[in-house]
Amino acid sequence: MWYIIWPIGLTVLSNIIYQICARCVPASVNPLASLTVSYAIAAVFSGVLYYAIYRNGNLMLEYSKMNWSSIVLGLVIVGLEVGFIYAFQHGWEVSTAAIVQSSFLGVALIFVGYFLFHEALTWNKILGIVICLIGLAFINK
Repeated sequence: MWYIIWPIGLTVLSNIIYQICARCVPASVNPLASLTVSYAIAAVFSGVLYYAIYRNGNLMLEYSKMNWSSIVLGLVIVGLEVGFIYAFQHGWEVSTAAIVQSSFLGVALIFVGYFLFHEALTWNKILGIVICLIGLAFINK
């Protein structure tokens, strides 16, 4: 059971810390300049973790197995980070920005799952969309 729970727990904890850090980037700092430091730290930390977990690993071999998704993921992560930093710099509250973003994301991903990955579009998911939209209306009032 733990192997199912810990990844989501790590994601939630990391996202909480992420939102706090993104909110605390000074308004006087260009978000892209800030991200150059963040990504340098992330690259070094990823490499250290890779070799700590896979002691006999070969990063060059791993790189040779990658496809387009790693490159596009790097590009869209910049959009995600810059979007949140600018949202906070322009007055969004930390208590609502992520909730609004996550609600829209959840609704969009239901359709992405349906159209790209042929996942089922059930009445429960449609009801969930309606509930998310109603929740957004309440949060933004």
